[in-house]
Amino acid sequence: MPEFEARTVKEAIAKGLEALGLSQDEVVIEIVDEGRSGVFGMGAKDAVVRIIPAADAEAEAETPAAQPEEIAAPVADETPEPIEPAQEAEPEPEPAPEPQQESPALSDEDELVLSTSADFLQGVLDRMGLDAKVETQIVEGDEETMYRLNITGDDLGILIGRRAETLDALQYLTRLVVNQHTHRWYRIEVDVENYKRRREQSLQRLARNMADRAVSEGRTIVLEPMPARERRLIHLALRDREDVRTESIGEGDARKITIIPN
Repeated sequence: MPEFEARTVKEAIAKGLEALGLSQDEVVIEIVDEGRSGVFGMGAKDAVVRIIPAADAEAEAETPAAQPEEIAAPVADETPEPIEPAQEAEPEPEPAPEPQQESPALSDEDELVLSTSADFLQGVLDRMGLDAKVETQIVEGDEETMYRLNITGDDLGILIGRRAETLDALQYLTRLVVNQHTHRWYRIEVDVENYKRRREQSLQRLARNMADRAVSEGRTIVLEPMPARERRLIHLALRDREDVRTESIGEGDARKITIIPN
């Protein structure tokens, strides 16, 4: 697997991505050695990273790894090697449509929530000059009703943003507008072309592949930083497995999940 050296980890990653002609979202990155700066230039050591195309990493995780002649058991104070999986490693299959729960008629409350949120979202889309429309759906849950609004159209990536930060902000504003009209907080989900459903499937597959890798290699795998909603999906995807456990480490935007073999 290709390894790249440079003065810092960041520079080594940039060097490797340029050499491979790939973006950071298309690769899995392992930090082999963080390097050191030394004192007055003495004792300096370059950082070393290993960069693997995401498709190769998934294929490797699904294939039983060849056993080396000798495998060192992980020690308690071993520093996990961070792994940065690709956001979207391959085209995702369209999620199966959710069963529609038809009701004879919407209540006045449901009508108010859906119309207020849909009107607000459509106004935002129109002002942005986007050719898009808002589809509404009510999903009955065990504890509360979810009002789901899915935006459909072409070239809507601008509404998602990095790590879905723009989409989360749009959802928060929608909830805020509805709250101002009703003086109540409702469970409202805003999605774009079913991105959240596809992302959920991608994260579930990633969790399984990285858990298999952690077990086969006998070491802790550290995933890239994720928002709380996505970390929860990883925890849920692996909670029934007896061969691994998951823990969250770090703070704020740097909080990430570790997958630890039992």
